[in-house]
Amino acid sequence: MIFLLAVRNIFRNKKNSLIIILLIGVISALFFIGNSVFARSNRGLRRSYVDNLTGDIIIEKKSDVTMNLFGANAPIIDEYFTIPVLGAYSGIVDALSAFPEIQTYTGQVSVRCKLDALDTRSNALLCGVDAATYFDMFPGIELLEGRFLAAGEYGAMITRRRADEIERESGQKIEIGTPLLFTSAGDTGFKIREVPLTGIFSYTAKGQFMNEIVITDVQTARVLAAIQIATSDVKPDAEKITLLDESLRIDDIFSGALFAGDDAPGDDSPPLTDVLDYLFFDGEDGAEAADFSGGDWNFIILRLNKGASEGHVIAGLNKVLGGFDAIALNWRFAAGNSAILILLLQALFNAGLALAGLTGVIAIINIMLIAVFRRTREIGALRAIGASDSYIRFLILCENGIIGLFAGFAGIVSGIVVLNAVNGLGITIENELIAGLLGGDTLTIDFSPSAALLSFAVALVLSIIVSIYPVETAVKIQPVVAIRD
Repeated sequence: MIFLLAVRNIFRNKKNSLIIILLIGVISALFFIGNSVFARSNRGLRRSYVDNLTGDIIIEKKSDVTMNLFGANAPIIDEYFTIPVLGAYSGIVDALSAFPEIQTYTGQVSVRCKLDALDTRSNALLCGVDAATYFDMFPGIELLEGRFLAAGEYGAMITRRRADEIERESGQKIEIGTPLLFTSAGDTGFKIREVPLTGIFSYTAKGQFMNEIVITDVQTARVLAAIQIATSDVKPDAEKITLLDESLRIDDIFSGALFAGDDAPGDDSPPLTDVLDYLFFDGEDGAEAADFSGGDWNFIILRLNKGASEGHVIAGLNKVLGGFDAIALNWRFAAGNSAILILLLQALFNAGLALAGLTGVIAIINIMLIAVFRRTREIGALRAIGASDSYIRFLILCENGIIGLFAGFAGIVSGIVVLNAVNGLGITIENELIAGLLGGDTLTIDFSPSAALLSFAVALVLSIIVSIYPVETAVKIQPVVAIRD
């Protein structure tokens, strides 16, 4: 009965009802469209980073600030931040076997350095990887030229974008096998390493950040990051132990004395790459003489089985990792500020929408108050025949609740129309930053059920909130006043 009475009152006051539906509907539509954009961005970013770079979860050394794969997530200290070493690598790997949700894992050493190639210099973000497991983990890495770095091989792979920039600046096309010289600086001085180019690749993800990445063997990254090799498997032969002889002068390291036999270069000092090969590698194929797989790493990257809960796995891992002075974080922290920025923008958008909606709320309250005063006689008559305060409250709340339902539905429908119109335009995003934040270079907004439910709930809650003051005004109307008026 009260529902039918509420519907009748809405149609009797259809002008005011339509204005309220319009105002609440606009707020609901804006909320739906905005959060659909952010939901699309979150999905696109997650897919891009998880398939290309970060995996689902990373394990890093516990510190005062959270780290992404190439530095601190605090911009102020990032330039001066050194990524700490995850020393308990073997123990952590053993602990991972207790989690069936983990599909696979790999290690990474990260270092920022300068890259010199064909008389050009540029900044590089070095990923020192275990080639045996790394490339299988990331299907978003597409090989364009050359080959993937092989296990036990030292070399580097650059992006197509970097290769084009080198060609444009130097006037020479960079070929597979071209020497790449990496230079890093730290507390222990400068580190220099030269390795050949083995491949050119691209990421399916967009953004300048991805274009700066260079994939290299882990030993090269360790040398540049000044990480000591933590392994007990190194067993140099007797000839190489002569390097530690007390009678050996430092100049002799770069003389022909170390290269006895038919291959001795005479008085000419061998180049740096020959010395490094002599110390760390054995054989013509460049295979490492010692197994460094148990060495130190900065990160362990995990991929989970489809459907596994990130939050559940992270909670379980952190119970175990406390004893290793390590912590597990999700992909967003590993991706860095670009992924975290989306959450901040979403919060700012909703906060701004709330402030803008406040103006609409005030307007709606005024409209409802006018409607209540116009219904003084009706409310007074209901009070005269015995209607209680709770009945009057429920009647008006029911009316406004129905209006909120209509407004929420109208907001979602109009939002879907706008989404389809935007998707039909096929807008191309030229800016790499925006393309990276939206997870693609074409502006498309997918329908988000969660955003639709939230916007519908916003409309309903808003219609109830704006009813509070008019309802309390209505219950104060006395029957004698209504009859006199």
